[in-house]
Amino acid sequence: MKRREFIHGSAIVGLSLANQSLLVAHSGMYHQNTQRKIYRILNADSINVGTLPVMRAFAGNQLDYVSPYVLFDEFGPINLNAGSDPLRVDAHPHAGVTPTTYFLQGTGHHKDSLNYDFQISKGDFMLFSSGKGAIHMEESGKQLYDDGGLYHGFQIWLNTPSKYKFDEPSTSVYRLSDMDFIETEQYSIQVVLGKLFQAKSKIALQSPAFYYHVKMKADSRLDIPTDPTHNAFLYIIDGALELADAKQAHKNQVILYQRGDSMINIYANKASEFLVLGGQPLDEQVYSYGPFVMNNEEQIRQCIRNYNAGLMGNPDLVNQ
Repeated sequence: MKRREFIHGSAIVGLSLANQSLLVAHSGMYHQNTQRKIYRILNADSINVGTLPVMRAFAGNQLDYVSPYVLFDEFGPINLNAGSDPLRVDAHPHAGVTPTTYFLQGTGHHKDSLNYDFQISKGDFMLFSSGKGAIHMEESGKQLYDDGGLYHGFQIWLNTPSKYKFDEPSTSVYRLSDMDFIETEQYSIQVVLGKLFQAKSKIALQSPAFYYHVKMKADSRLDIPTDPTHNAFLYIIDGALELADAKQAHKNQVILYQRGDSMINIYANKASEFLVLGGQPLDEQVYSYGPFVMNNEEQIRQCIRNYNAGLMGNPDLVNQ
């Protein structure tokens, strides 16, 4: 793969506005004075990244409501047969952004220009802090190739604050032992990033952000407190939820909340699984060009020059 070919093939795309249907009966919700108001509900789009099918919730848009996150993809769920070709995204660069990868099912193979080459599996969480620029390749992992099975997870990009844009790149993998877990009779929550109630993740970040993986039983309620000055949004993996103002949302929809209030009130009509994310808005100018996320056009041009000069690594070696 030629470096320039990848750059020209890396446009980001958005998503569509959903019909915001209302529940008119059997409501399990209630109102609180500190309840966050919903800005809008959006449908994720089905696209392919390399040979990998994903549901894209947002990519470079809605930043006033999702920052410090800038892109959100759910990959799978898809069943792979033993011995089938891996689902793969060939070697590609990043700069100025931190792609995170979280596995719900299956295994993945990561290889990069920083000399990391490893398998990641269910429950693992990876930060690829690209800084001034690095290259990585992603594909389904060896265990899936050997045994087959379900491949399912998320790649969600955290924007890098401006003062860290040109730091040295790094790769880190975290296990379940680095994250706290909450379990009650009505719900369970994996605190991947940030803190919730008395639970706290051990994973350090460059700016405040949270990332909760929630499972709720049918006919159950959950109130999630957030900092009113921070952004917050919700993505439904499976099931159906009733939210503020009796709005109903379902699988593959993203719910964007306004700032100004604290509580995210959730009622699960049936057994449901979803992510709740957000954090402190960076409040910085964003210029993006495919995998490069910077603060001005000249920085983007510098990233392209650095990539074409081989300063981010050799994609041919990473692809091997």
